[in-house]
Amino acid sequence: MGNRGILHGNDQRLGRQRWQHKSWVTCRLVWKDWHRTVMSPNAYTELFFWDEAVALAAGHRPCALCRREHYNAYREAAGMSGPVAEMDAALHAERAIPRRFEQRRHQAGVESLPNGTIILEETPKLIFDDAVHEVRADGYGPPTPRPIGAVTVLTPPMSVRAMAEGYEPELVMP
Repeated sequence: MGNRGILHGNDQRLGRQRWQHKSWVTCRLVWKDWHRTVMSPNAYTELFFWDEAVALAAGHRPCALCRREHYNAYREAAGMSGPVAEMDAALHAERAIPRRFEQRRHQAGVESLPNGTIILEETPKLIFDDAVHEVRADGYGPPTPRPIGAVTVLTPPMSVRAMAEGYEPELVMP
């Protein structure tokens, strides 16, 4: 589950405020005995992702509260040792185009990309081993051969670096 702060109004509609908060985290669906009503007024907006690779591609990072072990592993693998606000600011600069409310994308050689990276061909695709899997609303499609050459990468560079350095996102593979 993703959390970017309060993104909805009392009418439960999302607005442009979904880009202003820089701490975009992925949380556990179940933690301690906490229970919430989804999209409660004056509370953070729950965002649901198929798995962590999709959340990372959307620009999220592991939560330091409910996913502390993953948070520590991500920070170390990403080479981030300063305050979390610095990490969030750097990640935000890699994922968002200021004042345009759009996702920033980058180019990379597909051979350099680690498992868990999501690229954009005609549709988003997850890189896993020597194949790619189309990202669908109901999960991942069957494997097809990994493309060759430069590709458009949806996963921000910090998360790609973390995965290349050993961070293993939680994946829900077929």
